Amino acid sequence: MLPTRVTAPLRRHWMPALLIALTLVLAWVDPRPWNDWLRWLDAPALCSLLALLAVAQVLRESGLVQWAAQRLLAHVHSQRMLVLALMTLSACAAMLLTNDVSLFLVLPLALALCELTALPRLRVVALVALAVNAGSALSPIGNPQNLLLWRQANVGMLHFVVAMAPVVAIMVFCLLVAAWLLIPRGRFERLAPSPPRTPLDRRLAVIGGVLFIVLLALLEWRFEFTALVFVLVALRVVRRGALARLDWSLMVSIALMLLALGHLAALPQVRSMMAHLAWDRPDVTLFVGALLSQAVSNVPATVALKQQVSDPLWLAVAVNIGGSGLAIGSLANLIALRMEGSAAAWRVFHRISVPYFFVVLTLAWWWLRP
Repeated sequence: MLPTRVTAPLRRHWMPALLIALTLVLAWVDPRPWNDWLRWLDAPALCSLLALLAVAQVLRESGLVQWAAQRLLAHVHSQRMLVLALMTLSACAAMLLTNDVSLFLVLPLALALCELTALPRLRVVALVALAVNAGSALSPIGNPQNLLLWRQANVGMLHFVVAMAPVVAIMVFCLLVAAWLLIPRGRFERLAPSPPRTPLDRRLAVIGGVLFIVLLALLEWRFEFTALVFVLVALRVVRRGALARLDWSLMVSIALMLLALGHLAALPQVRSMMAHLAWDRPDVTLFVGALLSQAVSNVPATVALKQQVSDPLWLAVAVNIGGSGLAIGSLANLIALRMEGSAAAWRVFHRISVPYFFVVLTLAWWWLRP
């Protein structure tokens, strides 16, 4: 048996450990030149993601989202409207700050409100997680898979949003129906005093907003490295400690994912198998991308398939749908369930998420069919 000091970090960081092992095995089985490794790493996409996480950290530390949530919820009085407000806030935040960051901001507030008002806690966690994934699907910067595919498609932000709007509308409609059926309509009763209001650092919120606008412009013009340097220099001036508080484990995991799964997808056996699929058909891309996401999560599925598809935007539709269903479909799902902490949350999540996945997939297939 391995000592606890070895097994504990492996349990905590199982995904990077698994990806490192896969990368090393593939490097031994199928040696490749350095140029291939650099191509798989996709440095512009990593620069974009790191810059986005850095700006999101500034906005997070300003208290802007928490302040907006508390102001919004002060005017809501029914259980159903309260949950719909939380879902709306989660989805809107995910469009701008990525799905993972949005969850870290909104879900703790949602859990606190469940304790105060006797809302159905496990249903709320599932609905907020699905709302985060739906909101992030609309934006080219809403999640890592969109960022990768937006760059590959080489289209403007507005073009990407318009392409994703129909499937996001399907997701939102299904979530509204789910919330209507699962959350009682009646007024909630407070079981405990309200928590203290989160202070808003207006100066930091304004700085974060300006950084975000400049970052979007630089990414739209494909100046990814310039954007990263600009954001990192600005953070060092206005919020030096924010860099240390970034989710570096997420960055490392995505970099390793690009290397390991990029290499895996380049294996001759895998390329031969993929070549037999009709990638020029949107329904093929839809079902392969969505179902593969159920097995390996949607970011790895994106990395594995992005060089195979004829239209990256079809794959964006597929893997964003694949973020629902099984919890492994999206890292955001796993984060939400880990934050809730109970075994029952997994059962309730899948009772809601799996039917939602199949309904959305069916409606998207109907929309994409020739």
